[in-house]
Amino acid sequence: MSNAVEYFLDRHVAEGRGGRLAFVDPWRRASYADIAAASARVAGALAAAGIGREARMLMVMQDGVDFPALFWGALRAGVVPVPVNPLLPPAQIAYMLQDSRAAAVAVSAALYPALAAVLEGAAPRLLLVADAQGGGNPHRPDADLQHALAAAMPAPAPVAASADEVAFWLYSSGSTGAPKGTRHVHASLRATAETYGARVLGIAAEDLVFSAAKLFFAYGLGNAMTFPMAVGAAAVLLPDRPTPDAVLGVMRDHRPSIFCGVPTLYAGLLAAPALGPGAGSDRLRRCVSAGEALPEHIGRRWEERVGCEILDGIGSTEMLHIFVSNAPGRVAHGSTGVAVPGYELRIVDEADQDVSDGEIGELLVRGPSAAEGYWNQRAKTRRTFQGEWTRTGDKYLRDAAGHYRYQGRADDMFKVSGIWVSPFEVEAALASHPAVQEAAVVGREDADGLVKPMAFVVFKPGAQAATEDLQAHVKAAAGPWKYPRWIAVMEDLPKTATGKIQRFKLRESL
Repeated sequence: MSNAVEYFLDRHVAEGRGGRLAFVDPWRRASYADIAAASARVAGALAAAGIGREARMLMVMQDGVDFPALFWGALRAGVVPVPVNPLLPPAQIAYMLQDSRAAAVAVSAALYPALAAVLEGAAPRLLLVADAQGGGNPHRPDADLQHALAAAMPAPAPVAASADEVAFWLYSSGSTGAPKGTRHVHASLRATAETYGARVLGIAAEDLVFSAAKLFFAYGLGNAMTFPMAVGAAAVLLPDRPTPDAVLGVMRDHRPSIFCGVPTLYAGLLAAPALGPGAGSDRLRRCVSAGEALPEHIGRRWEERVGCEILDGIGSTEMLHIFVSNAPGRVAHGSTGVAVPGYELRIVDEADQDVSDGEIGELLVRGPSAAEGYWNQRAKTRRTFQGEWTRTGDKYLRDAAGHYRYQGRADDMFKVSGIWVSPFEVEAALASHPAVQEAAVVGREDADGLVKPMAFVVFKPGAQAATEDLQAHVKAAAGPWKYPRWIAVMEDLPKTATGKIQRFKLRESL
C-alpha cells in the first residue's frame, strides 16, 4: 500500500467498512464508500483533461465533504494536490498558482468571485468549482464540480506509487517571508497517523473529531482527515471561520469526542459566557492545541471549566504534524511535553552543540514525517533539512523533569542586560492578568540604544488595566528585568492564517 489512498480510503471499503460515516459538513454526510467513489471520478476527470502524474492541482477550498474527495482523487491519479488557505488575498493565491505551476484548480463556489480574475489569468487546464449547497456557480457553470464528476469515467485503481514519491504540497504560513511549497511523500501521512495519532491522541474508530484548525493547514489535515481515516473514524467539518460562537454550535450539535484548536481560540472560548462542561459535548474526551505554545493559565482554566485537559504540542509544516506533545494523564502545564514516540529531539547552541538541561537553544527534530524539501528553494532546503535532522527555528529548553519548554522563535528572542528574554514567557505573564485576553512582545531599543521588551495587549471585552499594573504583574510573574517598558493597547494582533502572531509586523511598526 505505497499510494496513501489505498491505506486511508480503499482499505476500509475492501474490508467492509465502506458504509461507515467519514465526514459531515453543514449540508452533507459522506461514508467511506461515498468518498472512494467521488475520488475515483475526480481521478477520471483529471485524466480526461490530460492532467497526469506529478502535475499539481491547487485546492482553494473551504472545509467540507468535497475537500477529501478532491485530495484523495488527486493522489489516486498520481496528481499532486496543493491545499492553500482559502482566505488569502488574491495576490497570494496568484503567487502560489504561478509558483506551483498548477495544471488544475479546485475552488469553492463562495470564493470564486474574489478569485475570478486570478483564475481567468492563470487559465488552468482544468477548473473545478465546488458548491457544497448544490446550487452551482452562476459565474462558471461550465466548471461545476458535480457535473464534472457525473461525466467522468471513474479511475479503476490508484496509480502505483513509491512510498518515497511526492504526494502533496503544503505551503508554509509565510510568517517571515514568501510562503514556501513544502513537498511531502506518501509515507509521511501514515507516519503521523501511526505516531501522534495512535500513540498520543489514541484515536479510535468510535471517535468523532472536530478540528477548528482547517484542512489546508498541516495540523488540521491530520486532525480532521488522516487521523480519523486511519482508523475508520469520522470528522465534522466547518466551512466558516471558527469563531467561539460557531465552534460552540458545532460542539453542541454534533457532540464530538475529540476537539482540536489553537491557543488563541481556546482563549476566546474561555471568554465566552456559554462555555461549560464538555464545551457543549457530553462525549468530549480529548482536547488538543498546537500552532503556538499554550500558556499555562489557559490550560488550567480550560480544565476547570470544561473538565478536559488540553494536550499541548508543537508541529510544523516541514514535519507535517505534532512531534513534541503532552500525553493524556501526564500534562505538564506550561510545557510542550516530550518527544512523540518515533521522533528524536536535540537542543543546540549557535555552534550546533547540544546544550545542558535548563539552557536555551534551537530545537532540532528527527522523525519519519520530514518533508522532502521546498519547491525551487534549494538554499532554504539545505538550511532547514540537514541530513536526518530538521531545524525548527524554535527556541526551547528542557527542564530537569525532561519536559520541553517553548521560549520563542529564534528570530523573536532578544537579550536584556545580557540575559535572554523569551517573548512567550512575558506574553504568558501578561495574559495571566485578569484584564488581558492576549499579548505579544518584541524587543525595542530605548533612548540609549539598549533593547528592552515592548508589549502589545488586547484586553478582554469591557476590561482595562493601567500600564503600571501590568508592569508590576509581569515583574512578579516573570522577573523584574523582563517587564515591558512600553505597552500599546490593540484591538487585535496581526496573525498568520494558522493563528500564529506575526511579531515581525509589530517590530516593523515601531
